[in-house]
Amino acid sequence: MKLGIVGLPNVGKSTLFNAITNAGAQAANYPFCTIEPNIGSVPVPDERLDVLAKMYDPEKYTPATIEFVDIAGLVRGASKGEGLGNRFLSHIREVDAIVHVVRCFENGEIIHVDGSIDPLRDIDTINLELILSDIEVVERRIDRAAKSAKGDKKYAVEVETLERLKAHLYENKPARSFARSGDDAQYISALSLLTDKPVIYAANLSDSDFMAGLDKNEAFAAVKKLAESEGAGVLPICAQMEEEIADMSLEDKAMFLADLGLERSGLDRLIQECYSLLGLISFLTAGKQEVRAWTITKGTKAPQAAGKIHSDFEKGFIRAEIVAYDDLIACGSMAAVKEKGLLRLEGKDYVMCDGDVTLFRFNV
Repeated sequence: MKLGIVGLPNVGKSTLFNAITNAGAQAANYPFCTIEPNIGSVPVPDERLDVLAKMYDPEKYTPATIEFVDIAGLVRGASKGEGLGNRFLSHIREVDAIVHVVRCFENGEIIHVDGSIDPLRDIDTINLELILSDIEVVERRIDRAAKSAKGDKKYAVEVETLERLKAHLYENKPARSFARSGDDAQYISALSLLTDKPVIYAANLSDSDFMAGLDKNEAFAAVKKLAESEGAGVLPICAQMEEEIADMSLEDKAMFLADLGLERSGLDRLIQECYSLLGLISFLTAGKQEVRAWTITKGTKAPQAAGKIHSDFEKGFIRAEIVAYDDLIACGSMAAVKEKGLLRLEGKDYVMCDGDVTLFRFNV
């Protein structure tokens, strides 16, 4: 999974990226500090893997990973090339979801590109540039499909769908809010539109505002209300605080978060929000050789989940031997699971569940 971190210049994107990836991306108090996208992979926290590792003492421990891409700050006019905008927009097109960092803190020493703090204005600036870029993509596709429609009626249906989508975009609405079904979805997904990607608004607060309570922060309340109206995710976060705890030991980090009344770091909460927004779950494989988590979408059937491990597993799928994680832990061993009849044999139509501890049988 690849997540693109976007926002206006000087909203805290690179600071947040550094904090969650420890990648050392350059962060500075001037626009376009980030030119080429910085990329960092982070493990997905999963306490279940830690428990299984103690049970199996494996040679290898492999959590699922998420790739974060720190994309340069966009500005008004990006869709027309302002601030190297076209180049930056192409980077966004490659990600699975967007983490839109919105500045919700006051700090006279950190320059705001528009001179004042207004999160809704900032969001509208970014969203408008993404929509304008999408309109260009849709119009080009309409022109090509219209020419093809003269000899094949199926393209006429595509043109009609995309004309409705274009009208939707012209109303300053993102593609992800466009109602679709059947062939509509196929035509639209093929375009990889920027505003069709799921979005999480990361409201970047000062440490004092974060600790004072979210109910007292009007900027965060405005972002939350907007996110709810769009069906987008929203996450309050303090990039400065995340930067401070990034290098702490697990024990010190836990104590620090506990003092703030928090159970999880901003990174953990961001990953959880991303999984929820994208409809992702994890199944687990465990043994002496390796304990590992595999990320799949909800609704994935057993053969396709097996294909995440290796294409041969999917091609030659026979069955899946599955035990729920909670059952395995309650029993204490796989032998006890089998004795109690809790190991299930599932076939090709089985839909995987989060936390399934799985062994695939296959023949190629």
